[in-house]
Amino acid sequence: MTPANTAPTPAAPQPLWQPVAERIAGAQVTRFQEWAADRYGAPRTVPGDPVASYAALHRWSVDELERFWHATAEWFDVRFATPYETVLAEPAMPGARWFPGATLNYAEHALRTAEDPDRADTPALVHVDETHEPLPVTWRELRRQVGSLTAELRRMGVRPGDRVSGYLPNTPQAVVALLATAATGAVWTSCAPDFGARSVLDRFQQVEPVVLFAVDGYRYGGKEHDRRDTVAELRRELPTLRAVVHIPLLGTPAPEGALDWSGLVSAEAEPVFEQVPFDHPLWVLYSSGTTGLPKAIVQSQGGILVEHLKQLGLHTDLGPDDRFFWYTSTGWMMWNFLVSGLLVGATVVLYDGSPGYPDTAAQWRVAERTGTTFYGTSAAYVMACRKAGVHPGRDFDLSRVQCVATTGSPLPPDGFRWIHDEVAEDMWIASVSGGTDVCSCFAGAVPTLPVYVGELQAPCLGTDLQAWDPHGKPVVDEVGELVVTKPMPSMPIRFWNDPDGSRYRESYFEMFPGTWRHGDWITVTARGTVVIHGRSDSTLNRQGVRMGSADIYEAVERLPEIRESLVIGVEQPDGGYWMPLFVHLTEGAVLDDALRDRIKRTIREQLSPRHVPDEVIEAPGVPHTLTGKRIEVPIKRLLQGTPLDKAVNPGSVDDIELVRFYERVARDRSA
Repeated sequence: MTPANTAPTPAAPQPLWQPVAERIAGAQVTRFQEWAADRYGAPRTVPGDPVASYAALHRWSVDELERFWHATAEWFDVRFATPYETVLAEPAMPGARWFPGATLNYAEHALRTAEDPDRADTPALVHVDETHEPLPVTWRELRRQVGSLTAELRRMGVRPGDRVSGYLPNTPQAVVALLATAATGAVWTSCAPDFGARSVLDRFQQVEPVVLFAVDGYRYGGKEHDRRDTVAELRRELPTLRAVVHIPLLGTPAPEGALDWSGLVSAEAEPVFEQVPFDHPLWVLYSSGTTGLPKAIVQSQGGILVEHLKQLGLHTDLGPDDRFFWYTSTGWMMWNFLVSGLLVGATVVLYDGSPGYPDTAAQWRVAERTGTTFYGTSAAYVMACRKAGVHPGRDFDLSRVQCVATTGSPLPPDGFRWIHDEVAEDMWIASVSGGTDVCSCFAGAVPTLPVYVGELQAPCLGTDLQAWDPHGKPVVDEVGELVVTKPMPSMPIRFWNDPDGSRYRESYFEMFPGTWRHGDWITVTARGTVVIHGRSDSTLNRQGVRMGSADIYEAVERLPEIRESLVIGVEQPDGGYWMPLFVHLTEGAVLDDALRDRIKRTIREQLSPRHVPDEVIEAPGVPHTLTGKRIEVPIKRLLQGTPLDKAVNPGSVDDIELVRFYERVARDRSA
């Protein structure tokens, strides 16, 4: 009996999903742990307690960082052409030096399944467009095309370290071009063809490519979009180009001076893989660039190879029997991550089309038609399906899907429940969080752990993820800054055009020198799970109480009248604080006093009375980055009086006219 003066202990939350014993025993992470216990002194699994087993393995993986990565490289049979001297020569951040002395090639690993005679004629890729008719590319054919194109790139004079660019949709040609680039030791970089010329040039002009692979156009939403004029502009504005390769997705002839794709991939040729140092650049990815030129983030062949083997093999539990789908474009790091499914022998599903064509259920239809086993999408798509009344489990055969994973923004609790209720009750739901900056996850999927509503399952192996308070002290069950206190192999080796490393240091190491501060608010729970609250640089701080914007969105967007929302906390020159909430209404909804009151009551009762917005303002829409993330910081700067041309890079947003609406709000307030 509880004493009268003692509050009862709150009941521990119940998992939404738990893996069965057979799944835990068969998971690659379980087998790795037992193997690493024998070979490297890792802690053994705890019989009947997968939570304790993983917690012990994770602790070992960060306490014994070198042993863990040594074990990982051996477990996945990484082919070192020359051996490494040590695993981690310099543990400082930035500047960690991984596997010095080693040489290898990422593309060689991505294509080695083709060497298996039992697998060579099975699909490496399955390509789907808006007809939803799957077209396979076998491992043998993929390797042949990469071999042919690699030889042609060398004939063009492409050498290790040269940059090769792609203005391409999510098609097999993009995968072939990436792998051929990596095979030569050149550096890949890509943008999706829905990026306008200015956005592409903001990225490619920084790295000065020598080759451009480009489509004549793309199909999206049932329409053809001709991009030949954009490609012509790119050719004019990229003076370093020595060759342009025309990919006739819409069937047009190659323009003058361009090479035709088919002629470059027609030869019977084995790829010759350039063996490059572990830290040789593999590709350049870009930050969203909403407030200036995008950061050109350089990651290494070896760092990406071992990080993605770990992530895809141990965390997503992918292998040769899997079909790996993630809705993405070539302008988002998730495309690079998707292609790495080849490293573990999985069949990669490439969908080139609108996420909602011919209807909101399109991605579920792709999963059914391709036999997808691991289904990745955005949290925003899940919530759109929920609002649209989609019933995937009822309307499609998703019996092969073992996991539904989401990223791009935090998956709200209602999203977890919707997947459980509408896709399958026995569904592993993996909300994951990482960043373009590491092209991987800090926290997310673990096949042996339970899933709790609104929570990521655990920090990833080899990732010393912590939540820190403003004084640099770790906190548990409290909101703090997402930090990583030890290096990861896929952290950038540098930014392009950042010779003294100052921009790199300012981006991650200014707040806590020597420690990676990512810019997200998180909670690490006492159970070892992780909750993401949104970006810390757009934190809502009322009366000293901090809250992530994602928490507001999750509550407000449950209301049927709200299609999407944007909340901004604006520090005022007089020391005051103005917090407007902009709402994009569903068709037919009206923002009257009753709806305003309901919005405010929802926030007051479900979140915090301190974080009730000062104003609720109807907006024609919410602007996003080109990879679909709400832009909060640039809008905050606008509302603080920064001119539009200094607050936001117009080429980095999906609809600049929407941004002008917020500019008018700022102007009206200051009048």
